[in-house]
Amino acid sequence: MSNPSTQAGSAASRSPASPAPGRTGRGRPPRLDQARTIETALALLDDSGLDALTMRRLAETMGVQAGALYRYFATKDDLLTAMAERMVGEVAAPDGAAEWSERLSGLAGSLRQALLAHRDGARVFAGTHSTGPNTLGFADTGIGILRDAGFADEEAARALMAVTNYTVGHTLEEQAALCPGGGGPADAGVLRDAVTAGTYPHLTAALPALTSLDFTPHFEFGLGLLLGGLRALS
Repeated sequence: MSNPSTQAGSAASRSPASPAPGRTGRGRPPRLDQARTIETALALLDDSGLDALTMRRLAETMGVQAGALYRYFATKDDLLTAMAERMVGEVAAPDGAAEWSERLSGLAGSLRQALLAHRDGARVFAGTHSTGPNTLGFADTGIGILRDAGFADEEAARALMAVTNYTVGHTLEEQAALCPGGGGPADAGVLRDAVTAGTYPHLTAALPALTSLDFTPHFEFGLGLLLGGLRALS
């Protein structure tokens, strides 16, 4: 993560004739800054996917040596955490006037959209544990919705974890099915052929839902089940 004092010290030592960040001077590569590094990493993610995103490739794209990135990110996991924090910044605040379950549903839906906005966004987010203001603000909003609805503190925390984990897990499956070159529609055809070639009357009846690539109804159905269970506790 960035060190504000180091960054400020570096800026203070720059002479008036030195090039501004992001520009080159005397053949030197552009100066790094944390925000630009994260945006470049997200652009590479959107272009090529998570598996192709390496520290070396990111450094090459930015015109620096790979070691220069470690000033801000000691490991690739640190970079992914910063990218996840940036993505959560795209989550919209729910309508404060709505009923609590609608607010929580809106928060979950906005998280899904923020992850879908970036290729492999859910894979990047899964397993990270950011303590940045975007992530903490998201969690504080969610727990606040539930506490305002009368949930005890522990119940509110666990309920938000359940909703968040469902949202991330669903989006992981959604992006895996729809990823470029991932063969999502082909996989649906394989399932259809396998079911219709055998004796599976119940699967045959449910095939339209099972092979649909419109994931929004799937997401909303599962989220509705979660919210229904939470209503029973409130």
